Amino acid sequence: MNMIKDKKKPVEFRKVMDEELPPIIITMNENDEPKMVLNMYHRIWISLHRKTIAGIINVFPEKIDEILDDFLGEQRANEKMDWD
Repeated sequence: MNMIKDKKKPVEFRKVMDEELPPIIITMNENDEPKMVLNMYHRIWISLHRKTIAGIINVFPEKIDEILDDFLGEQRANEKMDWD
């Protein structure tokens, strides 16, 4: 059993009203857990693109895997250089 993969935590959601912030922000809360901020200043844009935004979840894990694979590849190359 993969503890990281099987461990799901609720995501904190916040709403703000700020013309200078982007429509959606993914950040971390005080406990270093994911937090999503929806900027209601852009609620028309968010509403108009709601289906596209919801579809992001289908490609997001693949993009995170690419980032992780690149990082791990760099770490492995550094490890091998340290051994030489």
